[in-house]
Order: sequence, then structure tokens, then C-alpha cells
Amino acid sequence: MALLESGQMYLETIYILQQKNTNIRSIDVCAYLGYSKPSVSRAVGILKKDGYISVDEDGFILLTPSGTEVAEKLYERHTVLTNMLVSLGVDNETAAEDACRIEHVISDKTFEAVKKHYNIYKK
Repeated sequence: MALLESGQMYLETIYILQQKNTNIRSIDVCAYLGYSKPSVSRAVGILKKDGYISVDEDGFILLTPSGTEVAEKLYERHTVLTNMLVSLGVDNETAAEDACRIEHVISDKTFEAVKKHYNIYKK
């Protein structure tokens, strides 16, 4: 099943939170995203069913290898696009918000071209 943008957002959030703390629960995702517990619970159930995450007996959320792959890809896109927009003069908050929208629709081919171009001028 294709992963929707909302599912991608949850995976990226779990990835970001796991960089700071390996013990992530649904409540941490709620706090980070500002979403309700029922919304996060539903999303966690879907991501678990689809094999992107696992939840241990203590309620800790872990990314599976496929979940990690998707989350790392999204995080890289978000980071590169945010930095690129900031380098163009966009303020940090707007750049991060716009990058978040762009990261879900940009093709792999276009992103690779952007990344290559941005890295050339970043030096």
C-alpha cells in the first residue's frame, strides 16, 4: 500500500524524535506534532499494520528497516530543501514549512538534481 503524506509525516517525526531519545511513545508524537491521542493512535496502528513501525510491550515505537528507509529519505529531503530555501533568503520558519510541503511531492529525479546543484553552490 502506498504511504500517504500523513504517514510520511509520522515516520519522519518518529525518526527525528529517535535521534534525541530512543524511547518514543505515541504521547511523544502527539506532543511534537500537536495532534490528538486518537489521531496518533490510529496512525500508529496503520503504520504498524503496514510494517513501517513496531511497538514493543512497553509501548515504545521502533522504526522497522522499511520505516527507517522512508524516514531517512524524508528527513534528508526536508533538511536539504530547508537549507536551500534559507540560502535563497527565505526565513527559517517559512523555509521549514515550505520544505515540509515540497518534500512529499518532489520526484526522486528532481530532488537528486536539486541536491547536486545545491551542494555545488554550498561550498
